[in-house]
Amino acid sequence: MKFKDKITAGIGAGTAIALLGLLEKIEMQLMLLIAPFGASVVLIFGVPSSPLANPKNVILGHLLTASIGLLFVNYSEVNTLTIALATGLAVSLMLLTNTTHPPAGANPILIMITAPSWQFLIFPIFTGTVIMVLTAKVIERCRQRV
Repeated sequence: MKFKDKITAGIGAGTAIALLGLLEKIEMQLMLLIAPFGASVVLIFGVPSSPLANPKNVILGHLLTASIGLLFVNYSEVNTLTIALATGLAVSLMLLTNTTHPPAGANPILIMITAPSWQFLIFPIFTGTVIMVLTAKVIERCRQRV
């Protein structure tokens, strides 16, 4: 990776996170910033050709693992064992569905510790991942024109 590409990756990652933060600030009811997204932008902008950074993997990997976390937090006791089971299940299901995105592996832990509502799938998971992926597409188009 060339120096220019490394700098562009950082600018892209910062832009995506800034957009999520600004949208969250504008609409106070929305949560769009979660820690796993910080790891997602490393893959999306830093190694965009990796299958792990594929838009399908980013979006569906996060949706799948967040769904597992929400199922566990709503239908089981939350303890070390169930957090471990949910995380293991999330990893296996991402691999089985070819939607592997490593940062999404943090979702069951985050969700089971914080116990958000089912709306978490829309805000931040779906909306946030789509914004990150679209930001990457725009940055890539701009980079190609320069």
